[in-house]
Amino acid sequence: MVFEDVFFTRFSQVDFALDTIHQPSNDAERRAFERVAVSVFGRCLLPNKLEIPCQAINMSPGDVHLVAAHLPKIKETVIVYLDHIGRLEGKVIRLYDSEFSMTIECTPRKREKLAASIEWLKAHTEFGSIENRRHERIEPENRNTEIKLEDGRSYPVEIIDISISGAALETDVKPALGSAVTFSGLKGKVVRHFSEGIAVEFDTLVEHGLISGRFG
Repeated sequence: MVFEDVFFTRFSQVDFALDTIHQPSNDAERRAFERVAVSVFGRCLLPNKLEIPCQAINMSPGDVHLVAAHLPKIKETVIVYLDHIGRLEGKVIRLYDSEFSMTIECTPRKREKLAASIEWLKAHTEFGSIENRRHERIEPENRNTEIKLEDGRSYPVEIIDISISGAALETDVKPALGSAVTFSGLKGKVVRHFSEGIAVEFDTLVEHGLISGRFG
């Protein structure tokens, strides 16, 4: 074997090793990565080929915690496409009510890029902590209203707070993420679930005077 053959053979072996899929081997290794609170939307592809909207609420280069209307099973492989992040693949390690956690299986190179992307998300308030809000919110005096779904069903809800871009609603009914809803004459979509209810983002920004006049 000539020198060139030896060189390219060894180079290919090294390059392959760098690109070999790497999964954090245990909980301790996953915990070594810093977890960051985020609010990133995307879609999940489940093993049964069902594709559903989802939301990452915290993540690290080793794992991600997601909210979704349908849940996979423990140890199933799930593919997720997240805004500003791209494609992620891994196995489900924990299940919660409307939430699940999964590992992130990728090459060391991609994990470095993922860490940089998470730092970018952390630094930009628009996509950072789920508690960051872009517009001033008010707590209405008249909190009681009714939410209507696309299929015509309606349910009583209480407005926790509201702004020109969206509202937090207290309700036991939690439509799937991405569902179109209407309340108090305002149209929007469900963008987040939380313990007390749902967060709705309006289809268009509402005039501040309308919000303060109707709900202030």
